[in-house]
Amino acid sequence: MTLGDWTSPLTLHDFLDVLVVAIIVYNLLLLIRRTRAVQMLLGIAFLALLYGIGQFGELPTLQALLGDLPILLPVAVIVLFQSEIRRALATFGRNPFWGMGKQEKVAPTFDDVVLAAHTLASRKIGALIVIEREEGLRNYVENGVLLDAALSCDLLISLFHTTSPLHDGAAILQDDRIAAASCFLPLTSNPELSLEYGTRHRAALGISEETDAVAVVVSEENGSISLAVEGRMISNLESKDLRNELYFHLVTNLYPQGRRV
Repeated sequence: MTLGDWTSPLTLHDFLDVLVVAIIVYNLLLLIRRTRAVQMLLGIAFLALLYGIGQFGELPTLQALLGDLPILLPVAVIVLFQSEIRRALATFGRNPFWGMGKQEKVAPTFDDVVLAAHTLASRKIGALIVIEREEGLRNYVENGVLLDAALSCDLLISLFHTTSPLHDGAAILQDDRIAAASCFLPLTSNPELSLEYGTRHRAALGISEETDAVAVVVSEENGSISLAVEGRMISNLESKDLRNELYFHLVTNLYPQGRRV
């Protein structure tokens, strides 16, 4: 690259090039924020800094220790960030228009989910209800007990009753049906998560990190209702707040993130 390449005026092509790269980097940063990927990136950056110091400072011992870093680093990135890479590919491959057909079916289920959550919370019965959005949850459905039953408040309550053999795990909703119950979900590894959250809350956050699903959690300890979405936990929701959050995240994105309609 010559000096003339740097001093030449910017063109529309250059502007578009920078804009596309900036959008990609920005979305990648959004995907890894508040996850352990941030700490791993800092560790990799520190190793890269040491490698640079060893090369430019001509330090033989440091060069011997980190000499294979450029070769091993791409493999390490794939292994360490496999879940983040999977989420990124799913996000970039998502088409917002594909989910519009589901939204009309999801909206009527709000009342059943909200009423069931409120009833379970008043009885301090723990529950985890996962609502599928655009990304399919077939892998998690298949590791539970298949139901494919019409969604109803009474059925949700009976599933999570302590005497039910299916009360452990999550119930997964697809459109207006309960696809499966007693499903096991991935637990979040977020180091910033409060210790007050139990396994249900960690599973709810885990599925919201891995997919675009929305998870409703009822605590059996204090009867509080929470909503996990996009790797965030919205806690202490009343029935009206829960319905508004579900409407916002499943039907419309016209409002700023987290705002109640």
